[in-house]
Order: sequence, then structure tokens, then C-alpha cells
Amino acid sequence: MIINKAEKSNFLSTEAISAVENKGQKKDSIVKAYDVISSFQGDPFVGHLSTPITTSTLTKTYLSLLPAYKADLSPLLRGINIGFAHGYFLLGPFVKLGPLRDSQVANFVGFVSTISLIIILTTGLLIYGFVSFSETKKKQTTSKKTLVDFLNPKGWNQFASGFIVGGFGGASIGYVLLKLITFDFTTF
Repeated sequence: MIINKAEKSNFLSTEAISAVENKGQKKDSIVKAYDVISSFQGDPFVGHLSTPITTSTLTKTYLSLLPAYKADLSPLLRGINIGFAHGYFLLGPFVKLGPLRDSQVANFVGFVSTISLIIILTTGLLIYGFVSFSETKKKQTTSKKTLVDFLNPKGWNQFASGFIVGGFGGASIGYVLLKLITFDFTTF
């Protein structure tokens, strides 16, 4: 693995090299200043910039705890986890920002709208899986065991099935909570 291809390349012009050599310094003794944004792992030919945010331990830990990248989860459980979060949090904007927000049926209409959007998103997931993981591509690629185990036709279908179940469950829990808990801000 080559870590620094850029150090072997000559990025200085011949005039700059001669100016450095005339000052009595060697070409190899040029010290690079610390850049906040640099190339990923010192390789300028990689299409990724390494910043303090993208390479920090906090960011890497946060991303490894997301359901899509969490170790030892089946594709079905990944889909349920992601779908539950989407269903639960999509309900709020439909209830509080929808056209019927001041009516008595705002919660129910928001719930139906959330369920409809979950169905649309699941349809999009199924279409994406059908196009991306077709059987012809499966025969061409070699089967490698990776942490993200839902990037194949069977895993993607399980993920989409879990997404719709989790989405319905999250929206239902949110709807029940909205019906049970009343928010009365008129006293403030």
C-alpha cells in the first residue's frame, strides 16, 4: 500500500527547485506546513478530503453506531431500526406543519400522510434494489463477506421489508403518543 504518492512526485517547477538549491537547502528538506484540510491519508489522488471532522474518533464512533453500519445486525433488524426512526420523526412535520394543523383531525391526517410517505419510500427502496442488485450483476461479482451485509438482492429485500414494518410501527407509536399526551401552552 502506497501511503504518500505525492512525496515521490515533483510538484515544484525547475525555477523553484533551483531557487531552493541556491539557498543551500536540499529539495527533500522542505517542511510542509500543517493543513487543516489535506488529502486523505496523505494521498492526493484519492477523491476524499481529510478534515478534523471526517477523521476524528468521535465521527468514526458515531458512524459505526448507526444502524446501517452496526455490527452483528441482520438486514431485517437494520431496516426495522431505520424505518422506526423515519416513521416516528416524519409524523411531526405532517401534524404540526400540514394544512389541517389547527383542526381536530390533524393527528390522524398526519398519521395517514406519514404512512403514505413510508409506502412511497419503501417502493423506492424496492425499485433501487431491483435495479442495483439484479441477478446478472450478482453472477459477475465475487461474493465477499463485508460488514454491510444487505448490499445483495436477498439482504436488500429483507432491509426494505424491515423498513416498512419499522416505519408503520414508528408512525403508530408517535400517533398514539400524540393522542395520549396533550400539549396545552395557553397557560404560559
